[in-house]
Amino acid sequence: RELTEIADKQVRRAIQTADGVGSVELNGGQRRQIRVLLDAQKLTAHNFTVLDVREALQRENIEAPGGRMITGPQELGLRTLGRVTSAEQFGEIVIGTRGETPVRVRDVAQVEDGEEELRTWSALFRKRTPAQDVVSIQVLRQSGVNTVRVADNVRSKVDDLRSQMPPGVQLQVVHDISEFIKASVHSLIEHLILGSILASLIVWVFIRNWRAVLIAAVAIPASVIATFTLMRGMDFSLNNMTLLALTLSVGIVIDDAIIVLENIFRYMEDKGRDRVLAAIEATKEIGLAVMATTLSLVIIFLPIAFMTGYARKYVNSFGWTMAMAILVSLLVAFTLTPMMSSRLLKLGQRKKKAHSEGFLHAVEENYLKMLRWSLAHRRVIVLICVATFLSTFGFYHLVGRDWIPADDQSELNSSYTLPEGTSLEKTTKLAEEISERVVALPEVALVQSFTHGPTNHAHLFIVLVPRSERKRTHTQMATEVRGILANYRNMTYNVRLPSVLGGEIYFPIAAVIRGPELAQLAELSKTVAGRMAKYPELVDVNPSLNLNTPELQVKVDRQRAADIGVRMTDVSDAVRLFYSGEDEITRFKEGSEQYPVTMQLLPQQRDNPDVLARMMVPSTKLGQVRLENVASIVRGAGPATLQRYNREFQVGVYANVAAGYPLDLAAAHTVQAIKNVGLPAGYSYLFSGQVKVLEETTWNLLLAMVLASIFMYMVLAAQFESFSYPFIIMLTLPLSVPFALFSLWITGRALSLWSALGMFLLLGIVKKNGILQVDYTNRLRAEGMPLRDAILEANRVRLRPILMTTLSIIAGLIPVAIGIGAGSEQRASIAVTIIGGQTLCLLLTLLVVPVAYSYLAELEAVPWVEWASRIAGRARTAPRPSDND
Repeated sequence: RELTEIADKQVRRAIQTADGVGSVELNGGQRRQIRVLLDAQKLTAHNFTVLDVREALQRENIEAPGGRMITGPQELGLRTLGRVTSAEQFGEIVIGTRGETPVRVRDVAQVEDGEEELRTWSALFRKRTPAQDVVSIQVLRQSGVNTVRVADNVRSKVDDLRSQMPPGVQLQVVHDISEFIKASVHSLIEHLILGSILASLIVWVFIRNWRAVLIAAVAIPASVIATFTLMRGMDFSLNNMTLLALTLSVGIVIDDAIIVLENIFRYMEDKGRDRVLAAIEATKEIGLAVMATTLSLVIIFLPIAFMTGYARKYVNSFGWTMAMAILVSLLVAFTLTPMMSSRLLKLGQRKKKAHSEGFLHAVEENYLKMLRWSLAHRRVIVLICVATFLSTFGFYHLVGRDWIPADDQSELNSSYTLPEGTSLEKTTKLAEEISERVVALPEVALVQSFTHGPTNHAHLFIVLVPRSERKRTHTQMATEVRGILANYRNMTYNVRLPSVLGGEIYFPIAAVIRGPELAQLAELSKTVAGRMAKYPELVDVNPSLNLNTPELQVKVDRQRAADIGVRMTDVSDAVRLFYSGEDEITRFKEGSEQYPVTMQLLPQQRDNPDVLARMMVPSTKLGQVRLENVASIVRGAGPATLQRYNREFQVGVYANVAAGYPLDLAAAHTVQAIKNVGLPAGYSYLFSGQVKVLEETTWNLLLAMVLASIFMYMVLAAQFESFSYPFIIMLTLPLSVPFALFSLWITGRALSLWSALGMFLLLGIVKKNGILQVDYTNRLRAEGMPLRDAILEANRVRLRPILMTTLSIIAGLIPVAIGIGAGSEQRASIAVTIIGGQTLCLLLTLLVVPVAYSYLAELEAVPWVEWASRIAGRARTAPRPSDND
């Protein structure tokens, strides 16, 4: 009780004042309570009911305003002071009289200034340390408030409170989600810096000029810092999503600068222009292509930023940050890069010039050989493209779909449920045994076990040692804990990884079955759960409905009760007051504090069914009668909780997905299990939880992808003033998807929200190469160069910037793809998708665009009138059927 008082009055109230705190909940311990413990025999002997005692307590403990009185020039307020001033005074309250003798509360009950009945429990388990009973405090932030800021505010309060704790009382933070967020942000910043360095070094690999490296590298901080300003204008904070967007944009924002810089360098190297003139002419020449690549990439992120549904909270700030960073990079490429090139860029004498040029020359020669062969065998290239595109469907089914990959946050959540009716003592004893076994694992730092709600249900919060200090992952540890729980019979359990979601959405699989009959629903859910448990990818399968909760049922004879004037509400209230002990009858005020006053039978009488049968209830005709005169008391079973939706009963069947299996496969087998059982007429099922979110997000992403493609085509059509050239450029988009799916499959990853975002980025990146190829080919043809020569020359010239931009994007994403640091499991999916898709698709893109361009040029060379005449001529020269046919 003393520990609970400290936790409630000192700690909880202080934490509640911290900025951003939404709610503070206590678990474990016992609060102070004035308990009126009734003696049923004495109540009967004095001819009173429990309702009479309740009325007396409420009637005799009151403080209320009484209006006002005006005495001359002064107005006085009236207040009735009738509150009980000590716990003992509750025993002196008069219930009524029998004859001329007053009957007081102490005559029929014991009044205790004690604590509430023990219904919750919490303990902390550490290695080589005895278990400690604790009072745990859970702090939840307000909606929309920064988690790290709230956690810092709470920690500041906790630090101040530690010095105020009495001897023997410790105040300790067991779990702080902000620590993982801080570590994740720190690793993102490291990836951002390292990716920037690697992307900048690509310039040196191709140009071997440190001045050029400096000019290109400046584009990254210039773009990122300018993006900070725009983010502030949109009220975005530096969180995981915005920092992820900036990290992924490193290779993209330097792209525009590389393209402009490479063209300036080529003008100086090949055409002999001085640096000022080269900066002007080269930027002017490449301007249309750079603008087209950037705007068509920006337009992809607008549908993402405006996505609806549950995924919006993740992708909204991500989409806007990416779009802003890329737009800023365009401004930098058109202003800062040419300006710095005109002042700093020098060709100089490169010691490794021969080797560098020799390597690039060899690459160009081999590429031109393949390009000439492709132009001579265009149908083969077309067949390869068709086969590549068709492989998309096969890889899609191989990869599988998931919602969001679980990060290794060095923690697990577990809970178990014993048979209905299990006492709190038995539940806590088993929790202690399980916790001791779990904390003995070398990868476990501590276990907090607690009960909350039903006495047969217990929770385990498991804190693992840091990821760098253990060999096994959090998924492997979940399997290990699941194995420990499997040794106990007559118990359902689950082990869950930390989730960004809450409620039912916390469960990967949550199938909801609805229907009119509760008993039928219970049987159906039990059968479905049994079928689901047979699939290896479904673990911890549990139905939510159990009709076997043991209970004593008071069945009132309505006719008999009506004959003697007994009301149903009086029976219900009397039973509840006798046995529940949860109703607050009145409140006891001591100083500025108030404590609840409750009523309940004496413990020794509470467990005797005969006492319930002899309980007195009010009667309007006979004064009082025994409960057994109007009701029968029978043993039975019923549901612990009931769920309804749209006037129908509903029951959930929940499950986790085993490690190594995708969510969509588990959902498909859940559907198969339900179909195998066969729901009767009037019964239906649907998915909630992560499956519902996954389906919603999938459709939203498909819609966003369609809109992004339409917007991209419109931007390219406006830039090239043509409806056909954008079609050539966008041919590369469907060809990149199978390579991205192949990358996910070969690395054992599922198609999740993060990899889908990587797919969007990939679609925007791969078409940049096509823009450079088509734009320069058009320019050479406009200068009078023949079609074939223009195609070969344009692709030769644009090969170096294409390789540079592609490799800079890959280099910038390598730190993310390696997956080092907190939160890396999720981010790696994006990087793997982009790197794999971009790398594997590069060669095919370099060949497909020229081949498609040659086909289009041939079609444009023949006027539509001639095409029409050819078709008409073929129709006229077609053989006519003879009379004998």
